[in-house]
Amino acid sequence: MTTSKIHSVVCIQSRVLVVFYTLGKCWQFRIISPDGTVVGGYPIYYNAEAAAKAGRDSIYQNR
Repeated sequence: MTTSKIHSVVCIQSRVLVVFYTLGKCWQFRIISPDGTVVGGYPIYYNAEAAAKAGRDSIYQNR
């Protein structure tokens, strides 16, 4: 069983940014668009703040 921990869920520009931790993949983020599509690459980050910044940057770049 994979253990995951959700660190934060934030709404930015009608999108939901989810930052989470898994034992196998460290910190990651996903973005849920208004139509329900989940987007996000699979790079890993070594802390929650770095993953959240990358997620926010991704949202602001793809306006």
